[in-house]
Amino acid sequence: MKHTLSILVENRPGALARVVSMFRRRSFNIDSLAVGPTERRDVSRITLRVDCADHALSQIEKQIHKLVDVLRVNELPPGESVERELALINVAAPPSRRAELLALAEAFRARVADLGPDAIVFEIVGAPGEVDAFEELVRPHGVKELVRTGRIGLARAAAPVPDGRPQYVLR
Repeated sequence: MKHTLSILVENRPGALARVVSMFRRRSFNIDSLAVGPTERRDVSRITLRVDCADHALSQIEKQIHKLVDVLRVNELPPGESVERELALINVAAPPSRRAELLALAEAFRARVADLGPDAIVFEIVGAPGEVDAFEELVRPHGVKELVRTGRIGLARAAAPVPDGRPQYVLR
């Protein structure tokens, strides 16, 4: 099963290497990895996606907590988090096919990042499934190059409660 982890670390040299090495030592493959600053200058967020069983995830979380510079580890469960990904996709676009490609981009709220005589570079930001769907639809036109950032995410601002209504929580 795939799990998304959000790991807050002190912004120091070697913090990312220690986290990634822990996965390597245990032979877990990281499907997606994104690292960036947070609202605090001295803290970075590592968001990674790993495919493992639930019991293995529990062990992973315990091991990560033991690492130097790790402040907090949270799983971002589906439905209880907001996850996004950015992709840049260079697509072959002769003049006869541009209208069709631009209509697809509009439907997915993708933006034209660059336009050349025979290609268009699209920028799309969305849930990973939306990015996957856009990629599938433009692939028959000829994808020349593609790059994706990896998944990032945060817990939802409104936490669910037992009766199903959102509960707004200040954190």
